[in-house]
Amino acid sequence: FGFSCLGQRARLRPRALMARRVQRQQPRAPRLLGLAACTCGLSALRGFCPSSAFVAARPALQAGTRAAVSSAPGAGALAGSAVGPLVAPLPGGGRRGRAVGAARSAGEKELDVDALTKYAGALVIQLAAITAFFAALDAAAASLPEPVPQWAIFVLFFGLSLRSRFFSPLDNSRPDLDKAVKGEATGGFNDRIMPSWTPPGITFPIMWVLIVAPLRAASSMLVWEQVGHLCDANLLALVLHLSIGDMWNTINNVERRLGAAVPGVLCVWLSGLFAAYTYYQVVPFAGQLLLPMCLWLTVAATLIADTWRVNNTAGDEPIYPYKGSVTTEFWFAAK
Repeated sequence: FGFSCLGQRARLRPRALMARRVQRQQPRAPRLLGLAACTCGLSALRGFCPSSAFVAARPALQAGTRAAVSSAPGAGALAGSAVGPLVAPLPGGGRRGRAVGAARSAGEKELDVDALTKYAGALVIQLAAITAFFAALDAAAASLPEPVPQWAIFVLFFGLSLRSRFFSPLDNSRPDLDKAVKGEATGGFNDRIMPSWTPPGITFPIMWVLIVAPLRAASSMLVWEQVGHLCDANLLALVLHLSIGDMWNTINNVERRLGAAVPGVLCVWLSGLFAAYTYYQVVPFAGQLLLPMCLWLTVAATLIADTWRVNNTAGDEPIYPYKGSVTTEFWFAAK
């Protein structure tokens, strides 16, 4: 009896080894399906999509799982019923999934290098034009028998604060004042979703025309009295601020690039601080007069950033100018 058992065990051992080898060679489709199903099930219970790594690896998982299931014996029905729903997006997506999709959609937009080049060119042209205009006024003032009165300098910088865009080659049309006061849609105001804390429309003309512009004019007049001429680096610091502001107006109000307007208004804010600091170095009181302007620019910059946020829930508006939205053109070259 012992010899017969040993012989039977010897005959069964090759069969067991062969069965194990066949099992090792077969694809592990059920394990792959089970792992992916558990991942999707846990994600659905938690209320968010799988991690970005799983989302990125989804095509490879799909291809590998289908190949494994199709090669498994008798798994044709399983491949048709289980693999499709397994790799399909989860219903409703989720916050994390939407964030990944938003980053992909924003990353696919190509930087508009032509627009950036024209912005920089417009800034240089406007600075050069105003500098030449100041030099001409200095030459004309030198030939006058009487010194230039202070009120003339005040009027000059007051008008420049409101109409500096005259020297810009970009389209710098401003929002319609009447529509803004009435709360109607106009360029850069009420033509997009505005944050809930947006000031009333009447606030903007009051601040720019009745407060900021007179403060710019008064502080510039004080600096001019100290330096004695217009074509001066200290006064040109305010000109730089005005030129950057005109460029930003084109980006935000005319072209409606809500994302690119955020770094643009940051440049406006920094140039305003630089102008106030430069004026303070010449006449301290002149720099202090520009502090309310800097405070208002802080509020305006915060409003622009928050406006981009509430209009960018889908994440498809990057903070740089991109091709396809609008075309930046100089007014003398517009078709």
